[in-house]
Amino acid sequence: MKLSFWEINSWFSGVDYTIVGSGIVGLHTALRLRERFPESKILVLEKGPMPQGASTKNAGFACFGSLSEIIDDLKNHSEEEVIALIQKRRNGLQLLRKRLGDAIDFKPHGGYEIFPEEDTNGLEECLRRMPFVNEVLRPLFRNDVFSKETDRFGFKGTHEYLIFNPYEGQIDTGSMMQALIKEVAANNIQILNCQTVTAYHEKADGVEVALGDFSFTTKKLLFATNGFASAITDGAVKPARAQVLITEPIPNLDIRGTFHIDRGYYYFRNYGDRILFGGARNLDFEGETTTEFAETALIQNRLEQLLREMILPGTNVAIAHRWSGIMGMGSHKNPIVEQLSSHVYCGVRLGGMGIAIGSLIGQELADLV
Repeated sequence: MKLSFWEINSWFSGVDYTIVGSGIVGLHTALRLRERFPESKILVLEKGPMPQGASTKNAGFACFGSLSEIIDDLKNHSEEEVIALIQKRRNGLQLLRKRLGDAIDFKPHGGYEIFPEEDTNGLEECLRRMPFVNEVLRPLFRNDVFSKETDRFGFKGTHEYLIFNPYEGQIDTGSMMQALIKEVAANNIQILNCQTVTAYHEKADGVEVALGDFSFTTKKLLFATNGFASAITDGAVKPARAQVLITEPIPNLDIRGTFHIDRGYYYFRNYGDRILFGGARNLDFEGETTTEFAETALIQNRLEQLLREMILPGTNVAIAHRWSGIMGMGSHKNPIVEQLSSHVYCGVRLGGMGIAIGSLIGQELADLV
């Protein structure tokens, strides 16, 4: 379909900043650019009818890593790097709450880590290293972060002890993104959905951006495409699909909080009187390294099995809905926020922590310009 003169003149002429991706990072990038350049023309391009990837498809965890995840990270990163990552995640959550306030429906129920009976070694390692991790994190939180608690939820096939983190919470992802979109609109920033960037060509004074058979020029081009950023990062970002399900309402549900199993590869929470449960990509790393939105029997069956046998034993549970999202992973957990060339930038590879760090990465990306 050919664009009219009016469409070209109104939306695509005189663009100063074009952001690819309307998720958490992209919209925070746009808002920060508006703060820095009040008179500029800012355009956000989104390939889907609404934000794709993970921003509207995640589980709504306001977290910075379970104890076993942090211990795992300490085996592959320096202590300084791990502290910096946690600090970034905490700062990002604070920035998100400050910007959007009650709109994200933050509930500080705390977070728990569960250990299946067969994971005695995992529990013992966490209990053994918990004092050290608490000591490492004390300068950030001014208190112990992790503590041992007795399971009061009636989980089956698990150890009697849980690891509790009072600083973790849950949010309403849909409300968060709607609030962000409203703020972007209020700041005279245009979002165009169903627009796929098929190519771009850098010129001396800007970038020519192709949308199929139509192209326009922008002074700066910023990619906030996270799990879809493999091509622009020479493979430094790998897509990681995360599958999720949510139950129908469950009478008398007495579970409140966010819960982690197996170093965060499984995660669940309550949403009102429902259980939202996701993960299990470690059952098929190769198959889940994809940008295809789909659900597989292997993973969905495992989620249902754990839901019925471990989380809600003896409860009649009906599944209301299933979906998947695409995260951005890599060999390192540090996000990639960098200038790719004279007029092109990216803020990607959020490592499954988009809610925690997305707002901060957007701000950092905008500040590169």
